[in-house]
Amino acid sequence: MNDYVIFSGNSNPDLSKKICNYLDVSLGGAIVKTFSDGEIQIEIDENVRAKDVFVVQSTCSPVNDNLVELLLMIDALNRSSARRITAVIPYFGYARQDKKVAPRVPISAKLVADMLTVAGTKRVITMDLHAGQIQGFFNIPVDNLFAAPVLIQYIKSNFNNNLVIVSPDAGGVERARAFAKRLNADLAIIDKRRSAPNEAKAMAVVGDVKGQIAIILDDMADTAGTLTEAAAAVMKSGAKEVHACCAHPVLSGPAVDRIMQSQLKSLVVTDTIPLNENAQKSGKIKALTISELVGEAIIRSHRGDSVTSLFV
Repeated sequence: MNDYVIFSGNSNPDLSKKICNYLDVSLGGAIVKTFSDGEIQIEIDENVRAKDVFVVQSTCSPVNDNLVELLLMIDALNRSSARRITAVIPYFGYARQDKKVAPRVPISAKLVADMLTVAGTKRVITMDLHAGQIQGFFNIPVDNLFAAPVLIQYIKSNFNNNLVIVSPDAGGVERARAFAKRLNADLAIIDKRRSAPNEAKAMAVVGDVKGQIAIILDDMADTAGTLTEAAAAVMKSGAKEVHACCAHPVLSGPAVDRIMQSQLKSLVVTDTIPLNENAQKSGKIKALTISELVGEAIIRSHRGDSVTSLFV
């Protein structure tokens, strides 16, 4: 199995190393330099001719630097005669800009999809897209994995059966219902009103949470306004305690401080994005690895095996 190689950008090298450890392969050699004016220079440090190449890079903060680094690395590999290039993007940045929400605004997720394709990407492996229909923005195959197996296993191991899964808004009901079904738990929904981007106000809890352990489920925690408001609303409705789970710990701006001051007892995330220093020291935030899940998707994609079982 020496006809495939895995390269890593600078956004999440720890995850890349864990994936390589799971697959028992060495990380491909690449030199990433930055000129004094901020331009990024990529140099592939080994032969990739006729090989199946996977590039692991989350387009998290700094989003634009990491995105350009990914595009340049794909272009370098393409010009080095790689047989097939798969972009492994555990966290797909710009995914929230997937439609026109006002006049004269871009659909940025579509533009990013086009740039990845033009650079030479032949396949994309990603995780928990903000909106599943973003797969349709690509004219190449996209495997949208889910962190659910990892999160559900953690919940089963750490909580009893007195659970209620809470969706923080109407858009997350389908995800929350799937979790509740697999955990044999109740379901509740937060009626949330958003007055501006990154500003959320939880209004009411639809469903019975009284006396139960509530787990708020979302795809990402950005400024954590949604999570903390939802936690307050759930506790006000009589929940015994409240926790939260999400796939992508964006945790920008005041997020960590809000979480520490909130009624959340814990926030469980995955390592699609590396935790910043404040988050690591918080004591409330725990990161689970998705390296085995992504590694399995990589090896199955390389062998031409089905990845369907990884979607559940």
